[in-house]
Amino acid sequence: MTSKPTIVPIFRFLPLFALFSLAFGCRQAPLVPYEAEQSVYYEGAAVVTGHPLASDVGEQILAKGGNAVDAAVAVQLALAVVYPRAGNIGGGGFLVYRGADGVLDALDYREKAPSGASRNMYLDSLENPIDGLSTKGHLAAGVPGTVAGLVAAHEKYGTLAWSDLVQPAIDLAQAGYIISETEANRLNDYQEGIASFNDASCAFVKENWQTGDLLQQTDLAATLGRIRDNGQAGFYEGETAELIVAEMQSENGLITTDDLANYQASWREPVVGSYDNYRIISMPPSSSGGVALLQMLGMVEDFPLHEQGFHSTAATHLMVEAERRAYADRAEYLGDSDFYPVPIDSLTDKAYLEGRMADFNPEQASKSEALAAGSFTNMKESFETTHTSIVDKDGNAVSLTTTLNSNYGCKVVVDGGGFFLNNEMDDFSIKPGTPNQFGLVGAEANAIAPGKRMLSSMTPSIIEKDGELFLVLGAPGGSTIITAVFQVFVNVAEFNMPLDSAVWAPRFHHQWLPDQIWVEPTALGDKVKEELAAMGHEFRDVNRMAVIKAIQKLPDGRYHAVGDFRNPDDDVSGF
Repeated sequence: MTSKPTIVPIFRFLPLFALFSLAFGCRQAPLVPYEAEQSVYYEGAAVVTGHPLASDVGEQILAKGGNAVDAAVAVQLALAVVYPRAGNIGGGGFLVYRGADGVLDALDYREKAPSGASRNMYLDSLENPIDGLSTKGHLAAGVPGTVAGLVAAHEKYGTLAWSDLVQPAIDLAQAGYIISETEANRLNDYQEGIASFNDASCAFVKENWQTGDLLQQTDLAATLGRIRDNGQAGFYEGETAELIVAEMQSENGLITTDDLANYQASWREPVVGSYDNYRIISMPPSSSGGVALLQMLGMVEDFPLHEQGFHSTAATHLMVEAERRAYADRAEYLGDSDFYPVPIDSLTDKAYLEGRMADFNPEQASKSEALAAGSFTNMKESFETTHTSIVDKDGNAVSLTTTLNSNYGCKVVVDGGGFFLNNEMDDFSIKPGTPNQFGLVGAEANAIAPGKRMLSSMTPSIIEKDGELFLVLGAPGGSTIITAVFQVFVNVAEFNMPLDSAVWAPRFHHQWLPDQIWVEPTALGDKVKEELAAMGHEFRDVNRMAVIKAIQKLPDGRYHAVGDFRNPDDDVSGF
């Protein structure tokens, strides 16, 4: 292994040899911090996750002979322990797969609306949204899909025994692990909300979390044990299902025994498109990410981005206008394709995309109101998801994104189960034209219906160059995920950046409504902002956007694995 010096130092909290000892019977977690890396070159296989312990689990599985899907399953279960704000068994997600033999696949294990859900369930008698009802508490939770998705992925592509993939997470939950400064601060920031729905017996309820605290989750360990022993039935039936339903019945939750028993993940065809000599493979609905990504790339492909230059006035204006149009289409046309006929072929058709840019003015900003109708009120910046990118020694690749939606989801921990439930119901259009917590609006395509999956912005993607594996990437980050994936790919393909520079470069974002360019610090120079403002653009400063985790296959066959400094716990591992 040849490593590249880390630019952004962070800390790991459990060495790889200690994790192996956990897997083989040691239950005492050593409290030894050590430095992690966010940019490393590997010869054989690579893993990028949101937490060092999860990355080590992935490397452990690959070293035992598991493939990329095996590692992805084990990593996601480990993240449910060590990354509780987003890693989960109480949420859902998406997986995009590219086999070394060229086989492509996509797995949708997004949450579903409970059978008791109704179109106007979050509106008052005057049909106005009730503040917080779709984001906090039991009524905000959709039927979880994560466990069903991981089981389905393993059944189709896994090679190691299921129990071998679950056990590392059980050991981490039982023994406990040392929390980082990032997690301590996050738990403290959300402690009021967590404590309002859970009593003092909950592992996450504590007056003041500090860096270095040991977080043990014995209830979660028991839940994971049932999943290890019984697979999907260990979560959706029996004791765990009873605990979930009891939690729902304790307040105003809707998830029933039948909702859990009837949940199934869905295999789908990935959305696939081209950009010059690249092939883009991404997630179809119920994710909006793949369609919107192909739209943005299709809209800018015929323009000379490389000559315009990285974050120049011309390049930024062009990319913003493409983002604006893609998000306008998202609001109108995208939803769960099992319930709504999403016109994927039409939305990604080259002639259609050329038509969308027919009114592009290189000297003037468009006005979102003129592109499509809608209204807007200000959004929150709270979002948390997690992404994993993996390539194994044979060249199989997995790009997987999973979420609870907000940090710690709806803040409800299943009593006796030890895991947070999601608040994904907020990702439906609870009223046409009314934004969710990320400021995204929608229409009939994303209206609430029993058994329906809510629309997502998650964009797990795999990219080929000249027919060979080139890039595996995705991100957490709410509505900014799609534009971050778009910009990182453009940084590599058009501006010839090494992957770490492409990921760490500051970003901008436009999502149609609000009619603003969101800008990270230093993303645009003062002169560029002045010139864009003169064109009619408005700005909103934000601290950070989506957090990319990516692996690039280099011409010499090595893998460049890169985490994102925007999450200090991001980590790469491999061999």
